[in-house]
Amino acid sequence: MSDKAQLIVDGKTYEFPTTQGTEQEKAIDINSLRDSTGYITIDSGYKNTGATKSAITFLDGEEGILRYRGYSIEELAEKATFLEVAYLLIYGELPTQSQYENFEHEIRTHTLVNEDMRKIFEGFPVNAHPMGVLSSLVSAMSAFYPDSYDDKAPDSTETHIIRLMAKLPTIATWSFKKSQGHPVNYPKNDLDYCSNFLHMMFALPVEEYKVDPVVSKALNKLLILHADHEQNCSTSTVRLVGSSKANIYSSISAGICALWGPLHGGANQEVIEMLEDIKADGGDVAKYVDMAKNAKTSGFRLFGFGHRVYKNFDPRAKIIKKAADDVLAKLGVNDPVLEIAKGLEEAALHDEYFVSRRLYPNVDFYSGIIYRALGIPTNMFTVMFALGRLPGWIAQWKEMRENKEPIGRPRQIYTGATLRSFVPMSER
Repeated sequence: MSDKAQLIVDGKTYEFPTTQGTEQEKAIDINSLRDSTGYITIDSGYKNTGATKSAITFLDGEEGILRYRGYSIEELAEKATFLEVAYLLIYGELPTQSQYENFEHEIRTHTLVNEDMRKIFEGFPVNAHPMGVLSSLVSAMSAFYPDSYDDKAPDSTETHIIRLMAKLPTIATWSFKKSQGHPVNYPKNDLDYCSNFLHMMFALPVEEYKVDPVVSKALNKLLILHADHEQNCSTSTVRLVGSSKANIYSSISAGICALWGPLHGGANQEVIEMLEDIKADGGDVAKYVDMAKNAKTSGFRLFGFGHRVYKNFDPRAKIIKKAADDVLAKLGVNDPVLEIAKGLEEAALHDEYFVSRRLYPNVDFYSGIIYRALGIPTNMFTVMFALGRLPGWIAQWKEMRENKEPIGRPRQIYTGATLRSFVPMSER
């Protein structure tokens, strides 16, 4: 693309090159803006700023398209395993049979966590938020694997990637078991990735635990749907921290902390808390539908509907709605909160107010419903999100390092006091 963009500042015209991606996304290259003009751009929240070029994920919010490495999310969720998708994101191509078997074998052999990490974990209070525990223990992995600090040992990077993929599910289950007063479960390496996680979450030493294939399949889909989502808050955090040449564990730990926020990964938790509030108020769905329509006067916000990026239906929600229906039917769950969710879903899919504004149920709405049906507490929902997003974070960190991207350093416009003289304390 050879077009130039012109900018007129103080009566002088400047030209800047433009660039275009493989899906015709267009950008103006302003790398020389400050040097040429003395100006910078202001873009609060970086909503219109492309901080990088990436070959990992394509997202078109207007058309409701999400693709990983060129493959549609619909096809991947239907046909792939989560580990196939993880391999695709991290290494760029779907694995061959031998590549997949080797990848899965390597992960199986690294699922155990150093027992000294358990000592750190045992220092957390029983009511510690699982995301705080998860981010802390992932950061602590840097100390257990000091070669991760060595930027001149790229061969070890592959081992660190495998360790993260293998150990994060193990660590994630610890907080849940502790909150239940149960002993932690060690991984069972004869199980697949999703089934092993379910075993570590729900198995008890007093009885045999059998993984329900419907539940395992739904979890596989959920993890795939969350695996990457372009340059969102947590992904951008991973890249920004990694740009300082911070090791992979500290970079991923930072991403976990960013995901923790209720405006990002905590959204599915807010869905269930909203449903609980409606139940506590009598469960009148019609009342809350009307309140949502009159949000300016009612002050009620409907969580789990619409999306900041997707201006159409969230493509992930279409896929996970079917999984949610399958899980609820299979488990025969009788939960008034989930009945309220069905009522809100019905209104959003058919009420003209919601349809005209495209306030459709999003992936957070359905994922919250599934997690609740599985017996996963709300404070674990964001941990589940992190499990799914891990391969995307790794892929983004790896790409950033391989592209030798410079350290991130945003600018600002200063709005504080101008130069002033120090006043002695006796005169203040």
